Amino acid sequence: MKFPEKYNPQEAERKWQKFWEKSKIYKFDPDSKKEIYSIDTPPPTVSGKMHIGHAFSYSQQDFIARFHRMKQENVFYPFGTDDNGLPTERLVEKLKNVKSTKMSRQEFVALCQKTITEIKEDFINDWKFIGMSCDFSTTYSTIDKHCIKTSQKSFLDLFKEKLVYQHEAPSMWCVQCQTAIAQADLEDKELDSSFIDVHFELEDKTKITIATTRPELLAACVCIYVHPNDKRYKNLAGKKATVPLFNQKVRIYADESADQDKGTGVLMICSYGDKYDVEAVNKRKLEPRIIFTRDGKLNELAKKYQGLAIKEARKEIINDLEKEKLLVNKKLIKHIVNVHERCGTEIEFLSTKQWFIKILDNKKKFIDAGNKIKWYPEYMKKRYMHWVEGLNWDWCISRQRHFGVPFPVWYCKKCNSILIAEEKDLPVDPLTNKPKNKCKCGSDNFEGEKDVMDTWATSSVTPEIILNWVNDPGYNLDFKKMHPLSLRPQAHDIIRTWAFYTIVKSIYHHNEIPWKNIIISGHVLDPKGEAMHKSKGNAVEPAGVLEKYGADAMRFWAAGSKLGEDLRYLEKDLVTGQKTITKLWNASKFCSMHLENYDYSKPKKLEIFDEWLLRKLNKIIKECTEAFENYEYAAPKSLVENFFWNTFCDYYLEIVKFRLYNSQGDPKKSAQYVLYSSLLSILKLFASITPHVTEEIYQTMFREKEKSISIHISSWPLIIEANPDIEKAGDKGILIISEVRKFKAENKMSLKDPIKLKLDKSDKKQIDLILNDLKTVCNIKEIEFSNNLPAVIDKNALKIKVEKI
Repeated sequence: MKFPEKYNPQEAERKWQKFWEKSKIYKFDPDSKKEIYSIDTPPPTVSGKMHIGHAFSYSQQDFIARFHRMKQENVFYPFGTDDNGLPTERLVEKLKNVKSTKMSRQEFVALCQKTITEIKEDFINDWKFIGMSCDFSTTYSTIDKHCIKTSQKSFLDLFKEKLVYQHEAPSMWCVQCQTAIAQADLEDKELDSSFIDVHFELEDKTKITIATTRPELLAACVCIYVHPNDKRYKNLAGKKATVPLFNQKVRIYADESADQDKGTGVLMICSYGDKYDVEAVNKRKLEPRIIFTRDGKLNELAKKYQGLAIKEARKEIINDLEKEKLLVNKKLIKHIVNVHERCGTEIEFLSTKQWFIKILDNKKKFIDAGNKIKWYPEYMKKRYMHWVEGLNWDWCISRQRHFGVPFPVWYCKKCNSILIAEEKDLPVDPLTNKPKNKCKCGSDNFEGEKDVMDTWATSSVTPEIILNWVNDPGYNLDFKKMHPLSLRPQAHDIIRTWAFYTIVKSIYHHNEIPWKNIIISGHVLDPKGEAMHKSKGNAVEPAGVLEKYGADAMRFWAAGSKLGEDLRYLEKDLVTGQKTITKLWNASKFCSMHLENYDYSKPKKLEIFDEWLLRKLNKIIKECTEAFENYEYAAPKSLVENFFWNTFCDYYLEIVKFRLYNSQGDPKKSAQYVLYSSLLSILKLFASITPHVTEEIYQTMFREKEKSISIHISSWPLIIEANPDIEKAGDKGILIISEVRKFKAENKMSLKDPIKLKLDKSDKKQIDLILNDLKTVCNIKEIEFSNNLPAVIDKNALKIKVEKI
């Protein structure tokens, strides 16, 4: 048992990561009879480098995976990357200094695939370096053939069930990314703006005033609303007004959607400012005036403002309204607007043809499904429920981009009919592949769908991807047996997207939930409690943390917050983790030294303090097991840390030192037996959180005897039987040791200095059980039992008097 003097985390961590991969420690065995524990691992977006939030949340899910593996379950823990869609396009444009809009689709897709291949290995290594115990031998990409086939099959099935449809209507549009987006792609952002009051002239030359924050939409105004109960405007319904600067005449309607208390109470309906404008235009069957181009410029209907960007036009129109004395009032405000979460651009509504998945008709089904899943923490389910209840739009799944999963769809050029691919022909690219059958009209002249699917349309079938729903060769997985999966781990900000969309697909395709449990992680904040962003300069890169502290220390920090809670990044927490790892190493080295001649047999009788430690350890094992079963990894971290530092190191090791150095026979063997078994259990309890140092110690001290080639596939520690009556005697002894240490510290004595001890007669029976160990650890030269001693700890818990000799 040659124990190295020092532990080098950076060197050891790489060594064991390579060992785990080479030895296939984490490989799923489809032929095993063990209970399966399966994880729908989040595929991170290939965006250059891992950020600290990734290291935080992925470590937390890995704690759970490692626990179940040590429970001797057959853990299915695949790893994939999310490589398609807008984030990848943006990354490639940045890395290669190109613009997708200025390249052909075929050319840009080829560049994306080449770039992903170049950066992917280093990207995946970031996850290996934090100690993830995924099976990295079979990683997937959301743009590989298997994933495209799975996503296209999903589309075909939904199309056949009439759950997907194509519709030309006003849809949410990002003028920066030049694509349609879904409701889940929005986020609220507070922006500066101007709230202006503008004069509209009526036919009798009188004026009404309308308040707006979007004067650039004046050219798109198609009607005006006033509330039917608003006495100020009771005679206006049916009349017409002239729109300032643009001079189109629009009708005034009495409608309850006008808010009497907002602005002037008069509402300008445009095509389109928001979803309420869309509803109003449809309700009144008005001819829309579309003034925005897809790239966010004003068109010919905007007259002199044609070609201006939206914000430029807003500024010019306000200036012209002032010049024409049509601007009544103007005040600066801050207000909340919807922006595209990917780029932060304010969204617009443009009339375009898009593909949608029906969700509004089945909201109850999705709510019922959410109730069947166990949420950890439970309160996160409310976010899901509120999202589903508040949905106003079906799910728009088409995107006007180059790099994404193609729709398996063609259009007949003769009769405009839609033709979908045959499932046996998947995957297909309709721009390069042609249908094998003619159209029902007899034509074989087709045009392929140019749009691609939203990345969530593919990410929402990760259970189907990893379980080989499409029956591709080489997977050897039984979909029906393994679905639903055991666990979905993810962050709270994508409940409305990844969690919801996956539930939608699972209900539609299989009529069952996709997973039995879902755990929701929080976010990492900076030391001041603010969100981390590169733009703020407060972001932390895991690579620097690993270089300075090592992966185990970082994982130790990540275990410091409960599920769903945000955690501040504080260097002191990394230092604490580092100190714990060093302490674990040094304590193990001490134990190793005293186990060199141990024959691994159990003595006929255990000493009382040895039994006491096992009793305490039993409780910790039980509490940790229950906590891990309920996904409460923070509790085991705290429990084991406290037990190791205080009970094991501060007290037990000090108590048994004399026996280890000076005794022979059963007293020494009793200490050795408990040292061996308790340290091994402590390592196993720590192993999920700090996998590298525990593996290093296990390989040095325990592998030869325990036989398992890695601590991470060894058995979770079992509760060792111990006499419960012993615990009271041990606890009494710990109180005495603590009081003696306090006395010596107050009197500036060495811990080795001898003392005289007076104890209450009522404690004699218990003290006699531990007397030998007590004398050696406290260096008690005289001990006296008497009556009427003052109680010094917890009222009557201990009556003691310590004296110098």
